[in-house]
Amino acid sequence: MSHLSDIENQKREKLQTIIAEGIYPYGRNYKVDALIKDLHDNFAEGRSVSIAGRIMAMREHGKTVFYDLRDSSAKIQLYAGKNVLGDAAFEFLKRLDIGDIVGVKGDLFKTRTGEVTVKIVEIKILSKSLRPLPEKWHGLKDVEIRYRQRYLDLIVNDEVKGTFKKRAKVIATIRKTLDDKGFLEVETPMMHAIAGGAAGKPFKTHHDTLHTDLFLRIAPELYLKKLLVGGFEKVYEINRSFRNEGISVRHNPEFTMLEVYEAYSDCRGMMELVEALVRQAAREVAGGEKLSYQGKEIDLTVWEKVSFADLMKETFGIEPKDPTAVWISKLKAKGVAIEGKELGRTQVINIVGELIEPKAGNHPVFVVDMFKEMCPLAKTKADNPDLTDRFELYIGGMEVANAYSELNDPIEQKLRFEEQGGEYDEDFVTALEYGMPPAGGLGIGIDRLTMVLTDSPNIRDVILFPQLKPEKKEV
Repeated sequence: MSHLSDIENQKREKLQTIIAEGIYPYGRNYKVDALIKDLHDNFAEGRSVSIAGRIMAMREHGKTVFYDLRDSSAKIQLYAGKNVLGDAAFEFLKRLDIGDIVGVKGDLFKTRTGEVTVKIVEIKILSKSLRPLPEKWHGLKDVEIRYRQRYLDLIVNDEVKGTFKKRAKVIATIRKTLDDKGFLEVETPMMHAIAGGAAGKPFKTHHDTLHTDLFLRIAPELYLKKLLVGGFEKVYEINRSFRNEGISVRHNPEFTMLEVYEAYSDCRGMMELVEALVRQAAREVAGGEKLSYQGKEIDLTVWEKVSFADLMKETFGIEPKDPTAVWISKLKAKGVAIEGKELGRTQVINIVGELIEPKAGNHPVFVVDMFKEMCPLAKTKADNPDLTDRFELYIGGMEVANAYSELNDPIEQKLRFEEQGGEYDEDFVTALEYGMPPAGGLGIGIDRLTMVLTDSPNIRDVILFPQLKPEKKEV
């Protein structure tokens, strides 16, 4: 039994008719001499043009047909007259449907209402659409379908296409800003023998020829710092990283990070750098440094610092020197649910850290004075060895960036790895033993920054093809 709708059956019948008429319905190359936006911006009466795009609407009026044609830049009206095309070519228009991709040659003119229009001289089918687009007036509202069939989302929702154009501009702006500051863009491995460089559960794979297990990278940090050892003093990578963890409005298992390392810099230098990067991206993408995110006005001209250590003390009475048992006792006294959990210091501090994350505010917030247990790769503060010289950056209540003064003492680094337990990258420690300059390191979540700059509530709104649960197949 056929599961095709009446519209789909009609489209397939038209396809067979086109083929029977000796016309190839999935055309080859087509010479395009202008984008549609250019025709609007630089209108010239009678200008001959050759354009291509998708038919989004059609209106028949006896011996004339009007179409709306859209390409990647804009939409334009097409006018087809039987007196211009002739009987055979005009008859062919009956084979066309909304959703078809066509090539058009014609001349520009304006209608009596002033609408820029192309008078069709020639029209060719370049790709016959066999499924109907979502209804024009209802659009594509089902978010599951929108994420799973992103191509449809892009066809019918212009604002979605705009979001991804802005995402591309965010990345291009960051890249240009760093290049202009003398940073070198590099690429490092995505498959690691040992998962490291950040906290997180890795995805595991196997290399058959080498007979060894490998891990998709959690972060490129250790490789990038090896490049500092090698003499590259300012490097960055816009990288894909992976965490085999949950999916939420702020988490996707595959995500994009910017990681930057600068020799002879420190946490303070990274503060200045991230502010410059974010503000420049906002100017390019959002049109200024004051923007709206989920109903909150965000002012990127004001940057605040708050102390994590002070918040811990004020909220829970916890001091970094307290034993783990004291931490747990104080947390229970404050009603934090950690009963029945076997937790070390690192797990406890991460749980509590999430409880006191800055809420949505009106400007960016640097959280500083992080406990040493929270980052085994950061230098401790000169005046307090229990705290690290590190910050987390929150914008609109969401963590967007993380940075610190890099630990370059190989003896202390090895000790911290051993205290954490488990495997660690011994070659990284070896590299440090050759000498790594003091440095600042910065990581920015590109997906989350794009969420802020495009006022998107869900990380899946800024990832073209986000990870989804397997689709349930109808039996």
